[in-house]
Amino acid sequence: MNDSEIEEFRFQLLQVREDLLQIEVASKHSSETVALDQAKVGRLSRMDAMQAQQMALETGRRRTLHLQKIESALRRIDNDNFGYCLTCDEEIDSRRLKADPTNSKCIVCADL
Repeated sequence: MNDSEIEEFRFQLLQVREDLLQIEVASKHSSETVALDQAKVGRLSRMDAMQAQQMALETGRRRTLHLQKIESALRRIDNDNFGYCLTCDEEIDSRRLKADPTNSKCIVCADL
């Protein structure tokens, strides 16, 4: 893999990281505690709100995991390890990295 391809992956990872961080800031309100006052909110509406809260929490957990994978990929770029499988140390197919630059394993090791 040449330097220009690696820089393209770095740019793509930085863009996705920035987008995820902006979404995280915008969605802070969704995971706040649901009020217990049933005079303001009916029982079914409260259940819907609680379900929406849990969905927001799970979405936030997945976003955090994706951010961690992005940071790991950026560290591998900085350490000249990007594009090599963490398990077998073989080069990861560039098509796999183009699909998801956070992939840290080749297709063979990912299936194990």
